[in-house]
Amino acid sequence: MSVARTLVAISVGVLLCGCAFKPTLRYVDLAPPVTATTSIPEHLLLNVGVKVLDANVPKSYDERTALNITEEIRRAESNYIAHFAKELLQSTGNWGAVRVLPRDSYAVDVTISGTIMHSDGERLIVHIEVRDARGVVWLEDEYETLASKFAYEPQIPANVDPFQSMYKSVADQMYHFHAQLSVEDIQEIRTTAELLFAQEFSPDAFENHLMVEKGDVVRISRMPSEEDPMLRRVRQIREREYLFIDTLDEYYGDFASRMYPSYQKWREGSYEDAIAFREERNKARTKMIAGGLMIASGAAMQRSSARATEYAGYAGVIGGAGEVLGAIQARANLTLHGAALRELGVSAAADISPHTLELENATISLMGSVDEQYTELKRILRRLFFEDYQLPVPEDVADAPIDEGLSAEILKIPDPRD
Repeated sequence: MSVARTLVAISVGVLLCGCAFKPTLRYVDLAPPVTATTSIPEHLLLNVGVKVLDANVPKSYDERTALNITEEIRRAESNYIAHFAKELLQSTGNWGAVRVLPRDSYAVDVTISGTIMHSDGERLIVHIEVRDARGVVWLEDEYETLASKFAYEPQIPANVDPFQSMYKSVADQMYHFHAQLSVEDIQEIRTTAELLFAQEFSPDAFENHLMVEKGDVVRISRMPSEEDPMLRRVRQIREREYLFIDTLDEYYGDFASRMYPSYQKWREGSYEDAIAFREERNKARTKMIAGGLMIASGAAMQRSSARATEYAGYAGVIGGAGEVLGAIQARANLTLHGAALRELGVSAAADISPHTLELENATISLMGSVDEQYTELKRILRRLFFEDYQLPVPEDVADAPIDEGLSAEILKIPDPRD
């Protein structure tokens, strides 16, 4: 076969591939997540922390524009996704307390962390990792979920998310992993979390109780005495951190309920544009490749001595030029759809941002302020711990304001001897 014929065959193949498509199955997942068939004893329930997701916002404005990322929307939904995951896990009854966390904490036994890779009303891609206090990874995967347009219908319950299947998949995988753990495994996880928390306050007193094995897995090397007054004190302080985390959890819940109407409208409004955006991008790529091949094959055919082949070559060049022009037009449409998505994002962000600021005295965003409060809480609790035992207070917590920023009820720690 000649080069010209080969190029023509390739061009036709590309065009046929561009016309072929595989239907995508979309549905609204209303089925509940897996739940235990029998009641789980309280001492076997693990506490779960769902960290606010990494918003994964590029620093470059041009990159954010190219990816249709509106910073305010992405940071807001990093909080929303964590809250919705928490609500779904809590509803199963498979776990102890489930809380949203601004960052890692040894106040919980199992931590869920994630990064938003892509998000619009039509498609959500999230990288999720679940790890227990020992450092054992329960699951790590990237979940890509497509929403159905029917997920935005008024009759769909508010507790059903357009990307419900992603949340369910994570919850079900966690349940099945937990079901394979022995009673000893669960007790080890809980004790390891408690000892790691204790090490934050008194590394010298608890450093010999844990050891790190290969793969950064933490194991218990020596069990502490239940009569150890320092351990009792750490447990009381840990209870105070629980109280504060519960307060933060209320903030996240309030934020999610405030942002939901605007966020849902943004997702619904961006649904069709997100599909059109991707289709136009694929169309532009296919047309550009097909056009280039047609021009190349036509140019080769023009060099043929046969008059008919030469005319076919001219037709190929003209047809290829038409495909390239079509690609240029498709890219223009792509830009329009991208602009529509950004406009939707800016519009929703205008509604969401004040809610974010309102949660923290209308001064700074939820994420920054909550993280700062949590940092301050840790400093205050550490200072109280050292002062209670009349130990030298470390420099990094010596100026922690005991009488500012937090309620007296949270800071009031009973005497361990009571």
